[in-house]
Amino acid sequence: MTISLPLATGWTLSAVDAAPGTPAAALPAEIPATVPGTVHTDLLAAGLIDDPYLDLNELKDEWIGRTTWVYRTTIEWQGSAEERTDLVFDGLDTVAVVTLNGVEIGRTFNQHRTYRFDVTALLQPGANELEVRFDSAWDYAEGVIAELGDLPNAYPTPFGFIRKMAANFGWDWGPQLVTAGIWKEARLESWSGARLAEVRTAVTLDGTTGVARVTVLLETVGADVADRVLAVEVAGQRVEVPATGAGLIEAEVRVPDVAVWWPHGMGEQPLHDLTVEVRDGADVRDAWTRRIGFRTVELDTREDAEGSAFTFVINGVPLFIRGANWIPDDCFPSRITPERYRDRIEQSIGANLNLLRVWGGGIYERDEFYDICDELGVLTWQDFLFACAAYPEEEPIRSEVIAEARDNVLRLSSHASLVLWNGCNENIWGWFDWNWQSELGDRTWGLGYYTEVLPEVVAELDPTTPYWAGSPFSGSMEVHANEPSRGNMHIWDVWNRVDYTVYGDYRPRFVSEFGFQGPPTWSTLTRAIHDVPLTPDSPGMLLHQKAEDGNGKLLRGMAPHLPEARSMEDWHYLTQLNQSRAIVFGTEWYRSQRGHCMGTIVWQINDCWPVTSWAAVDGDGRRKPLWHGLRRANAERIATVQPTDDGGLALVLVNDSRESWQAAGALRRLGFGGDERAVQSLSVEVPALDRVSVALTADVAQPGDARAEFVSVEVSGARPSSHVFAEDKDLALAATDLGVVIGPWVDGRQTVELTADVFVRGVCLFPDRIDPAAWVDDSDVDVIPGRTTVLTVESAAPLDPSALGTHPVLRSVNDVIAG
Repeated sequence: MTISLPLATGWTLSAVDAAPGTPAAALPAEIPATVPGTVHTDLLAAGLIDDPYLDLNELKDEWIGRTTWVYRTTIEWQGSAEERTDLVFDGLDTVAVVTLNGVEIGRTFNQHRTYRFDVTALLQPGANELEVRFDSAWDYAEGVIAELGDLPNAYPTPFGFIRKMAANFGWDWGPQLVTAGIWKEARLESWSGARLAEVRTAVTLDGTTGVARVTVLLETVGADVADRVLAVEVAGQRVEVPATGAGLIEAEVRVPDVAVWWPHGMGEQPLHDLTVEVRDGADVRDAWTRRIGFRTVELDTREDAEGSAFTFVINGVPLFIRGANWIPDDCFPSRITPERYRDRIEQSIGANLNLLRVWGGGIYERDEFYDICDELGVLTWQDFLFACAAYPEEEPIRSEVIAEARDNVLRLSSHASLVLWNGCNENIWGWFDWNWQSELGDRTWGLGYYTEVLPEVVAELDPTTPYWAGSPFSGSMEVHANEPSRGNMHIWDVWNRVDYTVYGDYRPRFVSEFGFQGPPTWSTLTRAIHDVPLTPDSPGMLLHQKAEDGNGKLLRGMAPHLPEARSMEDWHYLTQLNQSRAIVFGTEWYRSQRGHCMGTIVWQINDCWPVTSWAAVDGDGRRKPLWHGLRRANAERIATVQPTDDGGLALVLVNDSRESWQAAGALRRLGFGGDERAVQSLSVEVPALDRVSVALTADVAQPGDARAEFVSVEVSGARPSSHVFAEDKDLALAATDLGVVIGPWVDGRQTVELTADVFVRGVCLFPDRIDPAAWVDDSDVDVIPGRTTVLTVESAAPLDPSALGTHPVLRSVNDVIAG
């Protein structure tokens, strides 16, 4: 059996070849190091740098990515009875030279690969000196540019010329913190006879029978063994096949009447241990175990009368995707624990999402991320790591791309949650629209990866998971990449140039990116930024706003809809509110087109540091109002008022459930004082996985005074909502004192009951201003005269009622207009 010796202790870190007078030259000769870890986190732990996430500290740390670093440890080796010992690194970031006892054993150039070196002949009894030298990622990438020539890029950094997390070099939501280090586990593995060098899995269904096809590549030492077998077992079924000789070995296990794995909200998520062993007689030489779920997945891209579809079909059922884009949850991924993954994934489920797209400028996440998604039923869409740039297809990059793809497809293919491999992020779109063609001429730019190399790797190693060349992509280089009627599209004219109501001009088949910015929660913002005075344009705020003209876009995006902010507190509330309103508007519009449009993936669910960004959950893990907006707009059943082609209004009832919905209720046109002007009752059956549109009657849809009336929507099985006839800034919203009754703190919860004698718009409660760990169960609610609105606050201790029910914790659009 393979014996593993973790190499997680005794490491030190040193800067080498540092020029006199530089920050690196002033460091101690040796610094305690953590493995897994990075140089930045080791320097931070040693008190040698300030936290780069705070204030202006990011600007002080550029030298770290320009410095050469050496990690060292001593391995006490007692010898092994096994025939072979390998040194294994699950991840080295990035340009490294590995030496053992003064002998160079390997060089690495890719953060996203696993490395294995045979060190049997180099290990000696007693102390063995292991050293990993990391050269500057900047220097390496700039050297490749000098060799191959530069290529178009959305950002002025060389990330396309090194196989490393692109966002390390800075993005429009992230800092420039170019890392180095042993960022995943390191160990010695000793083994004899045979090792499972590759395990490929293809898990599917054949009717009611689960099928697990396993293909294994063995690495062997010594002579062939006549009784060597490969044993595969899952769900009580076991198959053994001979495993002698070279080449691939295949086995298939069939499980009758298997329990089927479904996405969250569609059914259960049964998982089974799949165990693969290579045995020499009774001796188990190596073993591999993963938890698998039996399901089928197809990507339906058939031509139809309106273009071409982009529909995920799980176990034969077309699924509307309610998703979000995922970026690395920390600039230093070694700090992301399984518990943190679970928190974010559960927050995604709480926002009624069923898919996370792992974006191509980040990393292939650790195994625990996909394990948790398997367990909880959250689908994963995995980008290959190419984003917003032209990439060279020549050496030294090409061979690294192929090895990286094979490594990660093999690692992730067993996961039930994985439903798509995607070739790149926005690179095909860039070729069409970003003035690349004249600059590129006949040079390569990555298309060969997306249309040839990567689909071939997926077809060979993960044949049961679909592949798509890019996001966005129409399905053909003969049709514009971002054509709404074909494939998947990104919508970024909203946010960058036009108002969010332009979302309503699109009729896409699938939207895999759209987003709108807002600041982090107040407690996150004030933990990270200590400007005096704190304003949207104070130095720390601007450093934590990475989007081009980001603050200008926030103001221009807010101006048509909301009153003008008079203070920093107003600005914070209104920009967060507008972020949520924008995404709710777009999401509900695209969901109302269910059947034609079959998915939205909002940009983005999470942040990697405290920043003004498109995220719903900020860099400290706190829910912004957008999270609540996503939760509302992505509910399994929604009742949303939408415009019709003839200029009227309709109530669109969307049912993503596998069961029919008997929707009963009423739409009431009310004055702001609560008086009823018109009513329309309804009782409609909405079939499973379908939508029904009900036209509003003229007396409900047409206000007598658009500034002082609204439609109250109350339908069984859906969240109540309000439809106003004018923008908030133009409404005749009156100043009023909300009636606030705060209940006792019981089991970590306090209720906040709100009443008013006039219509109160956009009520938000920000309990994190009192206790950073406190949060509320809803946001952007309207208080209607004659009714009680109840919010629930969760906190570790009772919150001060006088603070909880007053400004600036309790906000509404009315109080901004009233001043």
